[in-house]
Amino acid sequence: MHHRGISIFTHRILTNYNFVRTTTTFCYYSSHSNLLTPKPNGSRLFSFTPRHHHRAPPDPDDPSHLMKEDGVSVCSQMWIENFREPDKVVTNLSSYLRRFELWVLAYQKVCADEMGAYMPRSSIQRSALEDLLALRNAVLDSRFKWGARLDFFIKSPKDKTDYGSLSKRKIRAILTTTQPPAFQDRIVQEVLLMVLEPVYEARFSQKSFAFRPGRNAHTVLRVVRRSFAGYLWYIKGDLSTILDGMKVGMVINALMRDVRDKKVIDLVKSALVTPVITSKVDDGEKKKRVKRKHQKKRVLAEDEPKPDPYWLETFFGFAPEEAEKHPSWGHCGILSPLLANVCLDELDRWMEGKIKEFFLPSKSDVIWNSPEGESERGNTSWPEFVPTSGPDKTRKMDYVRYGGHILIGVRGPRADAATLRKQLIEFCDQKYMLKLDNESLPIEHITKGIMFLDHVLCRRVVYPTLRYTATGGKIISEKGVGTLLSVTASLKQCIKQFRKLNFLKGDRDPDPQPCFRMFHATQAHSNAQMNKFLSTMVEWYRYADNRKKIVNFCSYIIRGSLAKLYAAKYKLRSRAKVYKIGSRNLSRPLKEKKGQSPEYHNLLRMGLVESIDGLHFTRMSLVPETDYSPFPNNWRPDHEKALLEYIRLEDPKSLEEQRSCIREQGLVSPQDYISMLVWNYKRNAIMLDQLSLFKSDGINAVKDQQLLLGSNQEVHDNETKEMEENEGIHVAQM
Repeated sequence: MHHRGISIFTHRILTNYNFVRTTTTFCYYSSHSNLLTPKPNGSRLFSFTPRHHHRAPPDPDDPSHLMKEDGVSVCSQMWIENFREPDKVVTNLSSYLRRFELWVLAYQKVCADEMGAYMPRSSIQRSALEDLLALRNAVLDSRFKWGARLDFFIKSPKDKTDYGSLSKRKIRAILTTTQPPAFQDRIVQEVLLMVLEPVYEARFSQKSFAFRPGRNAHTVLRVVRRSFAGYLWYIKGDLSTILDGMKVGMVINALMRDVRDKKVIDLVKSALVTPVITSKVDDGEKKKRVKRKHQKKRVLAEDEPKPDPYWLETFFGFAPEEAEKHPSWGHCGILSPLLANVCLDELDRWMEGKIKEFFLPSKSDVIWNSPEGESERGNTSWPEFVPTSGPDKTRKMDYVRYGGHILIGVRGPRADAATLRKQLIEFCDQKYMLKLDNESLPIEHITKGIMFLDHVLCRRVVYPTLRYTATGGKIISEKGVGTLLSVTASLKQCIKQFRKLNFLKGDRDPDPQPCFRMFHATQAHSNAQMNKFLSTMVEWYRYADNRKKIVNFCSYIIRGSLAKLYAAKYKLRSRAKVYKIGSRNLSRPLKEKKGQSPEYHNLLRMGLVESIDGLHFTRMSLVPETDYSPFPNNWRPDHEKALLEYIRLEDPKSLEEQRSCIREQGLVSPQDYISMLVWNYKRNAIMLDQLSLFKSDGINAVKDQQLLLGSNQEVHDNETKEMEENEGIHVAQM
């Protein structure tokens, strides 16, 4: 019986044994072909003929068969559904909990955090998929318990501990001491986040910016620069105690405002209710640290992620006060920031209502005179568009929230700001059981400077020259008075953060201190680390009016700290000696004073020595300018724009609107264009038939037909030949 030919991989071995070339070829053979088939070039082709060719039946117990599509596409479907109907109460989230694709995606994300590398879906072992399926079934059957210490449905790939053979002492230590969150808990947290985040992101207020995708502190600063110009009174509030924790009933009530799925609500409730075991070590039980004379460097394990580099740790130390606190409620983990935003969203909605109530337009105002108050207006960064206050000016208010910190700008009398503060205190007391007073919600005038996100909001009075055309066409120039909202980086806060990181000492005359953590690093590595830190600081102060000044100060502190470090390391006694050898940006080698030798430049030019990157931004002219790019009024992140645009294009109403618009503008759709072509073809055919009856000259009739059909290539060729002949005659005559 002849079998069908199949393609297999073969290795072709040449007759010359000194050179072996491995190629991948496809050969077709039958059951009568020999095992060694000679080739014309002397090589032999190794092939294998199976006796029975049967495809193995699929294993019904393989969990990979449960993955019908990619997990990212399932997440995209959830985002589209929720942004299409943002006001609909969600009741079918359990169906997404059953999707095994989401659990595999959550496993990949947690493994990336745990192992430091992304794990493709094809690399996940079958045993891990079976354990993951068991975890999913336990969650759906309400058998999953948060905070497990010994019994796990699934373990981390790098966890090789055999919990069944542990001693009683180790088991007691695991059960009574503080332990990191279990691997399976983090997977369930990821799945809940993927299910709940699209639901609430479609419903959250546009006034909140912390713990949300596509929004950060820079977004807040740009919104303040655009929308808070012309405001006189500011209320700055600290509600960060809410981030420490809230009553379980209040959190569940806030969740059930938009989600009515019992399975998901019970999971979140059990995560909040289950106690977290924490152990406090007494002072008497603390072991004394013994200093080792020769301490070995710690070697990372093969699957252990690398720690954060020094420059990143340094930058994290510059986190402003508003971004320092990160919520962590019970066993919710990464779900805690979302729950905090869900609870505080009620405050955002209440403030949006107050903004509409407070708005009172004035006809004499240059801007903000529309009934809604949110129409497109002129550029508020220019003085003439920011009018001064007065009883006949528009009353207006705005509000932003970053985490547990709020900022309210009021344009009007101070009494209105005091009334609003009183109402805000009552609302927080009733809704969050949070006791606030006037000291926790101070009212400050813009002239004193408002500190928010380590930037100072202040007002500058300017006197611009206003030019306008009077009656009769005469151009008049006169001095005007206006105010500008200035967003300035706080130098005081910058010095405070540097002092906290031991980079300097002193307030009025800050003196750089050597960063001894880089003592054992090479000069090239130390400079590279500090350059990365400086580049990050340049980006952090991107929207500050004094960006050049503040970055130049940071560069001065970093350069002085490195110079003192090198002076101690290479025994050069002073910073001046370091700058003399290593130049201003410390780009020349300081070891054995090679930077002073003239031969070093020749060797560097020939590429025989390692180049050292000098420090960046050593001069103020090298610091980039402040970013004053305009910020849209109804700004949204890029992913939300893409979602809304996709939903709009998918709507049949928008398609019909586009067609009607094309017809109104005289344009045609592709279908209309095809029908028009067919109609033109028929019309030309009829005209050709009519012309054939009245033709008197055959050549003229052919030319007329070619012109009507639009294919006059032959006529063009004849004319070209005639032109060439005429040019040839003209050249011959010359």
